[in-house]
Amino acid sequence: MNGGLLTTIQDLGRYGYQKYGMPVAGAMDSYSLQLANWLVGNSRNEACFEITYLGPEIEFQSAATIGICGAMMQPMINGKMIAMNTCHQVKIGDMLTMGTVQKGMRAYLSIAGGIKIPEIMGSKSTYLRGKIGGFKGRKIETGDNIEIGDKLIHQTKALPKALLPVFRNKQVIRVISGTEYNAFDQEGIHTFLNTEYTISNQNDRMGYRLSGPTIKHKSGADIISSGIVHGSVQVPGHGEPIIMMADHQTVGGYTKIANVISVDIPVLAQMKAGDKIRFKEITLEAAQELIKKQEENLIRLYKL
Repeated sequence: MNGGLLTTIQDLGRYGYQKYGMPVAGAMDSYSLQLANWLVGNSRNEACFEITYLGPEIEFQSAATIGICGAMMQPMINGKMIAMNTCHQVKIGDMLTMGTVQKGMRAYLSIAGGIKIPEIMGSKSTYLRGKIGGFKGRKIETGDNIEIGDKLIHQTKALPKALLPVFRNKQVIRVISGTEYNAFDQEGIHTFLNTEYTISNQNDRMGYRLSGPTIKHKSGADIISSGIVHGSVQVPGHGEPIIMMADHQTVGGYTKIANVISVDIPVLAQMKAGDKIRFKEITLEAAQELIKKQEENLIRLYKL
């Protein structure tokens, strides 16, 4: 197995331990992970391989049913292109290769029957900085042998086009006001909501730093450390926003101007350095309606 640029094992995350300082981790694009698991008959929370930017080469030592969702990476089995967003059968000795990303940033490879690794604190997710979970707490490397499920799905399944994400290098990201919204003056808030920002090279599973006009505070960026949630938009003293992603710390001491809504976090996860975003503020009630609709769509899908 060649691990590619950054391939890790992720599920929906490690919940219930943030009060002890343990990040949730989990899939950057939780929506695509759930779609991939549906293709092969797994539960929504089963672990998948999260493949970032440049894909791996995987030789199968047993027959398996697989599905690939998320970023377009031109997957091939034994040199022959296969479709994404549908399930495929692989035989002993088959080689799956995935090239450089064409659209998006992260793809999810599901295996019928799951990935056979231990759960740590109720999750198989890899937390790289803590070196726990996943496969030996690290990214997948050349030569690794990983046990997978032996379940085979003989039904051909493909995702409805209406549920597939759309990848763009310019996106409007919706937010609700943050816990320290009042720490910013009107000029700062106007800048945040009316500026195009660029995702900088300083982006990873922990957070995305944005480049663009600086956001002004009323009286400084520092606060008493408080809880951080997925999608929090911090504004340190330098004035450029940082969006907290899957491996974010559990507390932080910078003002939070906004929080990315849940349905748009997977959208962000599929963006890369150089991509452009604008922020749009919506109400909490509107954000709740959007995540409710997405959840209803997933529930209906899993009943098919």
